[in-house]
Amino acid sequence: MSKVTSPRAQRSASSTVGKGGAELHAGGEGAEIAAKSREVIDGLKKLYATKLKPLEKRYEFGDFHSPLLSDADFEAKPQVLMIGQYSVGKTSFIEYLLGRPFPGQRVGPEPTTDRFVAVMHGDEERTVPGNAAAVAPDLPYGGLSMFGTAFLNKFETAQLPAPILEQLTIVDTPGILSGEKQRIARGYDFTQVARWFAERSDLILLLFDAHKLDISDEFQRVIEVLQGHSDKVRCVLNKADQVDQQRLLRVYGALMWSLGKVLKTPEVMRVYLGSFWAQPRQQHGEDGAGSTPEALFDAEERDLLDELRALPQHAAVRKVNELVKRARLAKVHACLLGHLRDKMPTVFGMDKKQRELLDNMGENFREVQRKYHLPPGDFPPLDAFVRQCAERKFAKFPSLKARELQDIDDLLSKDIPALMAALPKHSRAGIPGLEASASASASSGNPFASASVTPIARLQWEEQLQGCKAEYDAVFATLSLDSSGRASGASCMAPLQKQASLGVSQQSLRAIWDLADAANAGSLDADQFSVAMHLCALAKAGEPVPATLPDALVPPSPDKTPSGQSSTSPQANALRNPATV
Repeated sequence: MSKVTSPRAQRSASSTVGKGGAELHAGGEGAEIAAKSREVIDGLKKLYATKLKPLEKRYEFGDFHSPLLSDADFEAKPQVLMIGQYSVGKTSFIEYLLGRPFPGQRVGPEPTTDRFVAVMHGDEERTVPGNAAAVAPDLPYGGLSMFGTAFLNKFETAQLPAPILEQLTIVDTPGILSGEKQRIARGYDFTQVARWFAERSDLILLLFDAHKLDISDEFQRVIEVLQGHSDKVRCVLNKADQVDQQRLLRVYGALMWSLGKVLKTPEVMRVYLGSFWAQPRQQHGEDGAGSTPEALFDAEERDLLDELRALPQHAAVRKVNELVKRARLAKVHACLLGHLRDKMPTVFGMDKKQRELLDNMGENFREVQRKYHLPPGDFPPLDAFVRQCAERKFAKFPSLKARELQDIDDLLSKDIPALMAALPKHSRAGIPGLEASASASASSGNPFASASVTPIARLQWEEQLQGCKAEYDAVFATLSLDSSGRASGASCMAPLQKQASLGVSQQSLRAIWDLADAANAGSLDADQFSVAMHLCALAKAGEPVPATLPDALVPPSPDKTPSGQSSTSPQANALRNPATV
């Protein structure tokens, strides 16, 4: 196998995927969205403190299910959780998104990351140990204290001034190993810690290595506890460029088969294919091109980055959704404890009655469901609830009060819908550092690209290319490029002639080149090449070549002639334009 340069490989450490970009929600519309989001978050905090938190305290909800929420939990930035077995590329993926390493990062083929690391924004690079992070009032990790010092010694936050982290927190996790011995040696319950982070994450990425599709017992348990958050779970088949197309098809099928055995659901989980790290993709075959689906990888990368970019827009919606889920579970929990308390005798036979209730907990679930008209999907897992109840005295459970249930019903039927009306409308703004996705990676090597290009402008421009931008980028990746990521006229000649076929005259090809190379640079960047390919396709279909390039087709990153190539003489143009030869 040999490595060749792809469009994404033109990106340097300061590229648009890892760096740069305007601040999220900048401008009037962005400020309005931010204000509405803040209004919703403040409303959620007030509703939780006045209506839900008192019930959770009274019925020990935090001991049974999830710790009580703090203001920092509501104000936390959207969070992405990375989970996978060792050496699948979790840490490298984070470095790829940031465009730089983060403090305390370790990467290698052996199990390297031995702790949970919350990668977040900070004015300077530093790490905060887990015990300190758990008591910091401005960090949403106070609930991790329930896992004890053994876990907190294996947790830390890594802070650094990366633009993407201004709107997003990414959690790196230890690689999951096979075998019971490694699980016991951790000193904490990895599955329950993963569940805690999953409840508070906006997106959960399960990473798989194209060469290691086996799912260990511990990884299976982690996937199973994530099933309650299936709407947030996505799979990433990483290092997919290291296998050829035929093997990739088999690997994808094997992954779906393995997931089907674990998930046991009819829905198909979204799986992203690609190679998410800072190195060039590997190519297969004697010619080094054509046997790796570059267009597919670019499209998958673009979809994944688009999903990450959309997280801040939906942060308030996600918090509303999580509070609704929590309120419904808390209502069921209160009804169950009140029901068990009412079943207990006043004086004698308490232990015997409690054992009887524990043995018939399934029937008690059904009685509570019928009595209070509760949906079965709101009930906790039966076995886990029985284990929790076995450690407590039912006679000490509080009696259920009708007023408490009414408060929860009002919260769900009146207060939350009123807040929903104030939710910000959908915006296409995104995270700084993720404005450009795979389709624009090739042009990121252009040092003259405009810094004010917006994602909306690029999206509108790409729509004019009739969905062929990724295909054109894949062709561009096979050309010989100079240090600024541009292809010379000689390099562009063959693909343009092939695109136009024999039905387009030499004069039309010359006109198309002049339209694409408006600055007479004698070379094209990725966006200009896409315009030329698109015009060739239109000419082949019988449409006339326009006299001037339509505004809708002008690339959002206008070209500027590189220094030393500003000649406008016919002789110089003839040398630069392959269609004039």
